[in-house]
Amino acid sequence: MIEFQHVFKSFGRSRNILADVNFHVAPGEFVFVSGPSGAGKSTLLKLVGGLEPPSRGSVTVNGHRIDRLAARARPYLRRTVGLILQDAHLLFDRTALDNVMLPLNVIGLDRGTAGTRARAAMEKVGLRGKEDLRPIEMSGGEQQRLAIARAIVGRPTILIADEPTANLDHASAVRIMDVFRDFNQVGATTLIASHDTALMAHYAQRTLHIDGGRFNDFPGVPA
Repeated sequence: MIEFQHVFKSFGRSRNILADVNFHVAPGEFVFVSGPSGAGKSTLLKLVGGLEPPSRGSVTVNGHRIDRLAARARPYLRRTVGLILQDAHLLFDRTALDNVMLPLNVIGLDRGTAGTRARAAMEKVGLRGKEDLRPIEMSGGEQQRLAIARAIVGRPTILIADEPTANLDHASAVRIMDVFRDFNQVGATTLIASHDTALMAHYAQRTLHIDGGRFNDFPGVPA
């Protein structure tokens, strides 16, 4: 479950990037966030993922108030959240498989089980046979899919993705969206920021449209 109540977000003395945002995402929903560049979509997702606190208001994720959560506790919350940002933050000195295994290593899963699950995640996103490559040897689209594999390998209860198909061709984008849909169908709450109206029309249960830091809630893709 995700809930924002009267949320504002600014950095320093800048204008509010989010201004009095209120919305609720129920467990198991598949929701898109649409809006122009600079509207606040990425900031919103960072608040949901616990990467940033709100400046004002309350943010609740999986029963935890992000605005009241100590900084040292946020990494534990993120173990239940699969987060895919536009900057993938891949480790270029490790193999693709090692990158995907990293979240499982953090929680202490044994290497054999972690490797099996990481390979399965890579296969889901179309990276079978790329396990021994380093990210620097992969294309931008492959790096994006690698970040998605890393996000899903921990079987999170919430999936958050910021433009996850931006660097992908149509066939790859559909494959990735099918992965998100499969996770959603087994209970993962899914929140995706996107400009792709065709994907939103096909996959969204609901669309939140943000513009100038304010939200409108649509049952479908906004006209």
